[in-house]
Amino acid sequence: MPEHHVLKSLLGAWALAACSPEETTAVEEHLGGCGDCADEALRLRDAVGLLHRPDSLDLDPGLRARVLDACLERRPAHVPVPGWAAPYDAETARLDALLQDFGDAEWHAPVRLRWFEGGRPVSRRTTVAGVIAHLMSVDGLVADALGLEDPLGGLPAAGPTPTARTEAYWRAAHPPPTRTVRGPWRDQTHAIVRTASSAGGDTGAGGAGEAAGSCGPPAVPYGGGFTLPLRDALLDRAFACWIHAEDVAEAVDYPYDPPAPRHLHAMIDLAARTLPGVLAARRRAGLAAPARTRHLVPAGRPGRSLRLEIEGRGGGEWLIPLDSPGAVGSAEHQVAHVALDGVEFCRLAAGHVAPREAAAGQVGDADAISDVLHAAASLSRL
Repeated sequence: MPEHHVLKSLLGAWALAACSPEETTAVEEHLGGCGDCADEALRLRDAVGLLHRPDSLDLDPGLRARVLDACLERRPAHVPVPGWAAPYDAETARLDALLQDFGDAEWHAPVRLRWFEGGRPVSRRTTVAGVIAHLMSVDGLVADALGLEDPLGGLPAAGPTPTARTEAYWRAAHPPPTRTVRGPWRDQTHAIVRTASSAGGDTGAGGAGEAAGSCGPPAVPYGGGFTLPLRDALLDRAFACWIHAEDVAEAVDYPYDPPAPRHLHAMIDLAARTLPGVLAARRRAGLAAPARTRHLVPAGRPGRSLRLEIEGRGGGEWLIPLDSPGAVGSAEHQVAHVALDGVEFCRLAAGHVAPREAAAGQVGDADAISDVLHAAASLSRL
């Protein structure tokens, strides 16, 4: 390993991606243990981003994580951020960095929010400031569950749902939201992370096999009797923050990278755990093919399943039970197999890609495949 002063002299070339593969490996290993060089690397990478506007102005999520890990090794946090809160912490920090240098023109740039509702694509026009107000309004559900101040205050809303809360905030914002919304949104995200971190392991969260929507203190209500454990609610809000950050970046013509792979994997896992319940709800509403068995599979027993294979960033495999939300996915009872890219699947779940347009490799029961893709799209909302 070269000496410190040699590696430090390579930081400029590393920031410009001009190092050899061996030099790049040596520099990045050094950054994991040297706080001074890591700080200098951040400054240089930021400067390079400003010089090369076609490249992403967002710091590599992996570099951010490595720098934080190095800092925490040297001085552990008094109240560490638990791993299940890290995606929300990272995504809100990335969006805040994107917003930092926005002028009035960017804050008022038009944004079209898109999602699926009633089996068809719908959209709503707002501005960059309106998007941040929307995020703050819905994050307020988590804040309220944690005992923090609700950003809506006493504003009347048609219900406790994300859509009703957002509409209430937008109606009360006269004139429409401006850059001043960034401060309250940012303060709220910090307060949520601090308070959730203080909660430690008492999150009411289940494992990967527990159905989404299970209750446990503290739980976050989303209206209509639907609740999420705190850790799943923060994953949901991290996902929304990333998707809307992409909406903002597209509106102002900035590139924006997907989340770190481990955070993306957690978001995909939440969607996969939610799908069986969504399939059951769609079947009750007559929107999905009826179950192939005369009686629902008892809870905890294997049943007909679809193998969901996610490729690329955040990849993995999930067996989705098709006929009962309480059933267990089973390879022996697999009737279909679908393969999608991780980012493509998330955009499908965000309502940005139509089910029929999802770039999916698929084999097996066509009805089961269609039901799962439509159920994924129906996860989206305003």
